[in-house]
Amino acid sequence: MDFALSEQQQAFRETAQRFARQKLAPHYQKRAKQDRIDRDMLKEMGELGLIGVDLPEKYGGLGESSATAGIVIEQIAYGDFNASYVQLLASLMGGMIAQHASPEIAEQWLPRVTGGNAIIGLGLTEPRGGSDAANLILRAEKSGNGYRLNGEKTSMSFSDQCDAAVIFARTGNIEDGAHGVSAFFVDLNQPGITRTHFDDIGTKPVGRGSVFFDDVFIPAECLMAEENKGFSKIMSGFDYSRALIGLECIGPAQASVDEAWQYSTERVAFERPIAQYQGVSFPLAEAETQLTMMRQLCFYTLSLRDQRLAHTAEAAMCKWYVPKVTCEIIHQCLLTHGHYGYTTDLPFHQRYIDVMGLQIGDGTAQIQKLVIAREKVGRVAVQYAKQPEGAKTTSNKSNSK
Repeated sequence: MDFALSEQQQAFRETAQRFARQKLAPHYQKRAKQDRIDRDMLKEMGELGLIGVDLPEKYGGLGESSATAGIVIEQIAYGDFNASYVQLLASLMGGMIAQHASPEIAEQWLPRVTGGNAIIGLGLTEPRGGSDAANLILRAEKSGNGYRLNGEKTSMSFSDQCDAAVIFARTGNIEDGAHGVSAFFVDLNQPGITRTHFDDIGTKPVGRGSVFFDDVFIPAECLMAEENKGFSKIMSGFDYSRALIGLECIGPAQASVDEAWQYSTERVAFERPIAQYQGVSFPLAEAETQLTMMRQLCFYTLSLRDQRLAHTAEAAMCKWYVPKVTCEIIHQCLLTHGHYGYTTDLPFHQRYIDVMGLQIGDGTAQIQKLVIAREKVGRVAVQYAKQPEGAKTTSNKSNSK
């Protein structure tokens, strides 16, 4: 595996790094208190080519690799974690639309996304679902030359801000599970749609909330993939977003470590810079080691995707492990600054509560570990096949009751 960046990747990294550190980082905490993303900031990122770099050129992207998209998202998150959600959704949702939506929809919407003029959200989670993502009751009933949506989606990022969304809805029977779910591209600025905004402790500009559909008509051409097969065909894209999420969390953790190193050389205690004390330097050295290993895991996962190789287990590792450890790293950097780190003058508390949200959203640690186990030993890791009544088992008598 080649770990060196190409000239093109290095150029993207430098552009994203410059923008993040000069434009985003100085006002991160101020923006973090707002309930909406800064649309002018989105347009500026779009003009610099920093949104959807991996999307096809014919749809306004730059046709770059998954790894290049990872480079950009880490640098943007270094300056503003919430801003990096734009890159995450552009790659995840843009990829879904480019691959599964009609060419007309892709041509109309994706250039707006890459230009920073539109946000496309994901409507998957429902109030009773959570980790049981396929347990959907929002229905799409056939009506004339289309469908009518009725129900609720919740925990949706940019719920009251996104211009459109990919909505997963049940078109089959409840007992069909994932096999009775379809996906639709839905313009959210139409009658019959109402939205709410949750008062979360972090990621306020991303604005998680619920979206309600009351007999909303969706033309047949907005169906993505095939009817009743949307879940199984489109959900594979989440392996990609899980690796990007890992890098999104690494950004603010790396920023915190960089600041802690700097502080340790400037803060003097007992007539010596505190960097000379192993109690200070060793935790930071451990953090650098962890960040390096996690970064390599994420880019390894993205390289597998770029080579069209299986990467489901690796993506799940990125998703459960990296948000957890980066929260621990940010916490340690706060402690390194003492009581000063505990104030709102410094950004550690904001980074911590922002990153912590991704220990929940997009798949909990418990679910990711089930995914890893399933990839290693098959379905036996997550369920037992139902035995016909009276069937013989292979259990040892000593273990049976």
